[in-house]
Amino acid sequence: MALSLFRTVRGRLLALMVAIVLPIACLTAAAAVATYRTVFEAIQTSQARAADDFAVRARVWYRGALRSLVASSTAIRAAAPAVDSCGRIAEKAIAAVYGYESLLLRVSGQPDCVGGLGGSIPSGELTGVANQLATRPPIKLWGGTEFTKARYDQVTIAGRSYLAIYSEFDGGDALLLTKPDPLDDTFDLGSSDKGMMAALLRRGGDVVVARGGAQADASWLPNAEIVPEPTAHWVARSRAGPSRAYAARMVAEPDLYVVASFDGTAEQAARTQFYILLLAPLLTLTLLGLVYMKAIDQHCVRWLRGIETTARARSSSASAHVPLSDEMPRDIRSVAEAFNAMVDEQEVRQSKLRLALDDNRFLVRELHHRVKNSLQVVQSYIGLTKRDHRGEARMALSDAECRVHVLSAAYRFTLADGEMQPVRIDLFLDDVVAMVSSLILARGQRLESRIETQAVLPIDRIIPLGFLIVDVVSRVLRTAPGIGLELAVTAAGDGILDIAISSDRDTTQIAPPRLFAGLLMQIEAVEISPPQGRSLGVWRLSHGAQRQSDEAQPSLSTGVISTPTLSPRKAPVGPT
Repeated sequence: MALSLFRTVRGRLLALMVAIVLPIACLTAAAAVATYRTVFEAIQTSQARAADDFAVRARVWYRGALRSLVASSTAIRAAAPAVDSCGRIAEKAIAAVYGYESLLLRVSGQPDCVGGLGGSIPSGELTGVANQLATRPPIKLWGGTEFTKARYDQVTIAGRSYLAIYSEFDGGDALLLTKPDPLDDTFDLGSSDKGMMAALLRRGGDVVVARGGAQADASWLPNAEIVPEPTAHWVARSRAGPSRAYAARMVAEPDLYVVASFDGTAEQAARTQFYILLLAPLLTLTLLGLVYMKAIDQHCVRWLRGIETTARARSSSASAHVPLSDEMPRDIRSVAEAFNAMVDEQEVRQSKLRLALDDNRFLVRELHHRVKNSLQVVQSYIGLTKRDHRGEARMALSDAECRVHVLSAAYRFTLADGEMQPVRIDLFLDDVVAMVSSLILARGQRLESRIETQAVLPIDRIIPLGFLIVDVVSRVLRTAPGIGLELAVTAAGDGILDIAISSDRDTTQIAPPRLFAGLLMQIEAVEISPPQGRSLGVWRLSHGAQRQSDEAQPSLSTGVISTPTLSPRKAPVGPT
């Protein structure tokens, strides 16, 4: 795992813990799932074996009854008794076995031999049952070669239920009717499973024998009958409504089969055991993770946050130190002590630097004031010199005086509060327009300004802007007597200004000097409309935050003034 992907100490430690805990949790979950599947399969196997057990009991009982029927009928046929004594022999044969009620033996060419206990079942009923069973296909008994063709059924005579065992042999057949009690005893569950019920059913859902619940209660049987071929195991809704698990096994095809039903107690116990096996380790690992997180916060992150808080507090309190505690881990305490030592050393350096900056600030301020005063002296000297000249020389001196005034006004505004600061465009341009009006305007000429912004520009951009306006205006005023000019500064968007100079009549366009492109580059402006007709040009510039490549303007919050270094790209263009 790449711990470097996590940016915090807590994240990396927790990621390391997860990398250890997650495989253990997965193995625990896999073991719990495997255990659950094994137990669940064992439960299903035991349920299927329970159905098989009841089927074996029923088959053994039916095989025994069929063997008794075959043995009795064979013995009676071999003895060939008289008609009046055949019934007594048959009665004695069935009286020896509990639950046997009647025996019917039919041999071709001889009278029917009927024997019964108490004469409760008429011979006609026996004959009807035998005839009915004779028409059905023989059952498919299980396990090897069968010794006779037999059929099993349940019949009701005079309101009482009997089990019918029918055997067919050469030249005749035999029928045995028994009470359900002997077979019912084979389904005795005892107390092995209170939630299990079992029954012997006929195709169609009729109950032959049922144990595990009330004899007449069939609500536990499946709502939809499923006949096993030869086995079946499923979960379905019972006739009473709740879902139960069922296992079935064919006893005698095609009609008799055993159904065992289970209330789901074993499955619920296995499911509960699965949840315990799954959740207990996971909860343990979760608790371990919570304790681990608490330990990380208590013994690591808490102290690191203290160091971070102190470091951030140094913006408002330069002397902030990390509080030391005996509870700190040794390595974190070492970091805190190193941090405090660094703070002390930095305070000493800052004190020395503060003194140096104060001296530098004074020198810079004095230097700019001397530059401003020198420019004003130069401007005054040019003004005095103009008095001795006329014509083109006087116009050239006026142009030079305007350009020197641009420099002087820029420094005057940027040092208005004693500190270097950006210059408001409206105040600066109004001053420049006023100076141009007083120095260059001839009689009949007019120069107006309409400045709709209070944006600011640094001195490195405001000076070439003044040179550009003086250059364009002076060229037109010298060649067009009586002309009126307007300087308009309007907002063209967020942080964008349009500077337009227009005249009151069409003028002859004069090509600007080669230095004009350099002025636009220093202003960081673009020409969006060339001079044509009454328009002397429209330029667009932004007054937003300066680019990182620009010379940094001094900030009042830092208390540091730096002398702007004018690169060849930003050096003001003008008379030298």
